[in-house]
Amino acid sequence: MALNSKIPSGPIEDKWTNYKNKIDLVNPANKRNIDVIVVGTGLAGGSAAATLAELGYNVKAFCFQDSPRRAHSIAAQGGINAAKNYQGDGDSVYRLFYDTVKGGDYRSREANVYRLAEVSSNIIDQCVAQGVPFARDYGGLLDNRSFGGVLVSRTFYAKGQTGQQLLLGAYSAMNRQIGRGKIKMYNRHEMLDVVIVDGKARGIITRNLVNGKIERHSAHAVVLGTGGYGNVFFLSTNAMGSNVTAAWKAHKRGAYFANPCYTQIHPTCIPVSGEHQSKLTLMSESLRNDGRIWVPKKKEDVEAIRNGSLKPTDLAEDDRDYYLERRYPAFGNLVPRDVASRAAKERCDAGFGVNATGEAVYLDFADAIIRYGKEQAHVKGLDEDNPTLIKKLGKEVVKAKYGNLFQMYEKIVDQNPYETPMMIYPAVHYTMGGVWVDYDLMTTVPGLYCIGEANFSDHGANRLGASALMQGLADGYFVLPYTIGNYLSNDIRTGPISTDTPEFEAAEKGVRETIDKLINNKGTHSVDYYHKKLGKIMWNKVGMSRNAKGLKEAISEIKALRVEFWEGVKIPGTANEYNEELAKAGRVADFLELGELFAKDALDRNESCGGHYREESVEESGDQKGEAKRDDENFKFVSAWEYKGEPSDAVLHKEHLIFENIELKQRSYK
Repeated sequence: MALNSKIPSGPIEDKWTNYKNKIDLVNPANKRNIDVIVVGTGLAGGSAAATLAELGYNVKAFCFQDSPRRAHSIAAQGGINAAKNYQGDGDSVYRLFYDTVKGGDYRSREANVYRLAEVSSNIIDQCVAQGVPFARDYGGLLDNRSFGGVLVSRTFYAKGQTGQQLLLGAYSAMNRQIGRGKIKMYNRHEMLDVVIVDGKARGIITRNLVNGKIERHSAHAVVLGTGGYGNVFFLSTNAMGSNVTAAWKAHKRGAYFANPCYTQIHPTCIPVSGEHQSKLTLMSESLRNDGRIWVPKKKEDVEAIRNGSLKPTDLAEDDRDYYLERRYPAFGNLVPRDVASRAAKERCDAGFGVNATGEAVYLDFADAIIRYGKEQAHVKGLDEDNPTLIKKLGKEVVKAKYGNLFQMYEKIVDQNPYETPMMIYPAVHYTMGGVWVDYDLMTTVPGLYCIGEANFSDHGANRLGASALMQGLADGYFVLPYTIGNYLSNDIRTGPISTDTPEFEAAEKGVRETIDKLINNKGTHSVDYYHKKLGKIMWNKVGMSRNAKGLKEAISEIKALRVEFWEGVKIPGTANEYNEELAKAGRVADFLELGELFAKDALDRNESCGGHYREESVEESGDQKGEAKRDDENFKFVSAWEYKGEPSDAVLHKEHLIFENIELKQRSYK
């Protein structure tokens, strides 16, 4: 099957407008006769469900949490990008488009990214209208801060809880439609298969997580907004429940899976503390606005800090290596996430890590506290030479901007970050890969759409900070409602989709057989036993840096672990009750397949780009020496994998990327 991205013709700035002018529409009376299933109720799924219901479609929304408010979108802290140019610092739709494509290391589709930049400012207006409490400046205008990989301030934020506030906005819009009866909400339901009828997605099979009941649900189209797959690494910043199951089931039904190896390692995570840990906690990238990242210059100082005989605050300025400012003078601490993460790993691998494990660097706010304190003293006409006063005033400003993040850090680490530098280390965070979609956000299965982090479309090989919320809400509020209407215009005479068909019967039977196999397996090990093993293989051999030898080992090790899992996993309890271990087992079974395809994709892509760093592909000379080396001649394409049974049998399809509006060049943040 040839990949058709359905990119409209014409100049990039006119594509979306011309597309909307020419699509088929569904009139309001006909929308009442059309059903849409939305799986996932985070920012992408929640905004899509609310908007489709507002338009008049009958929406069935599914989430495996007890409430849409529990979606992992609430964990997004730092902000949401939009090209409004409130700061007057040169921002524009084109610059947001350019920064996103460059930040993704030229591995994303131009047309989709331009559309994202174009609709970004509408998102802010929509959310303000919903009552999202964005930060404001003294004059009452919405405030902005800067994020990594850009030279402008375009990130709108609500303290350090932007994702939560945006989700509450989408949730309130959903609730309005639930109240009207236009959204039927299914909480604590997990999608376990997609049902294809006559080549089109016409429904899903779900398991009620409370009582174990297997259910059939039909619709004229199915939308997946189920987030990313970072938990394939076991330890990640994702919520414990985040998984790949819905996307993977779609993949097994014919939806191509694109760029699975593109996974983001976030530079500002609280370091791992020990084997007991089940997840990692993120410190928002917004902290890099004001925090300076450093390690000691001398090994003896590192040793002294590790054994407690030297405090980091006692180390003289000249004995500190602000390595991002040294290596990347133009961007400094605001280089993109992949660059900052690799730089931290390089320093720690060289022996300069500052905690007991040797895997931590400092994020220091001392300079910011003094800078803000002096500014406040000046504004208020107070003594600018009083260090105690300066510190007090500076802390108040930092607290207003980042207070809840500092509070969270202190609760976890038991250190006061106002007084001593935070410790951070890179960790698995976001997945740029996902289900392949065309310009309409439709997968290779007609009638099956995929939005938000679950698809691959906008971020290339590396996502810039504050762009996840932007993409999720753009897809849900402003893109999918148009594109899905174009498809559903052919269904106005179809009538209700019956669940009493051989296709639904077969899909339900397959789901029941898998559950029976898991529950009746008389193994000896828990699900987490295998998940942790998978995570270690992934982190050690498919993590921040990859090489052919390690990837080949990972592929064979994951394959063997998958066999071991199906022979040795033990699930207590029964299938017809609340059974979290059973639900987890199904998700880990899918991770054990995805993990192999992930490593296969990384092995096939013999170049470094964005979050995918191959040790064989590094700049050897010039001012970029040691940086990631992209290979545009051989790898300027999206890898879209077709399911053929075992992950090792997956067939590669290439969507060749065409750049007409941006010149391809090696990224430089120096």
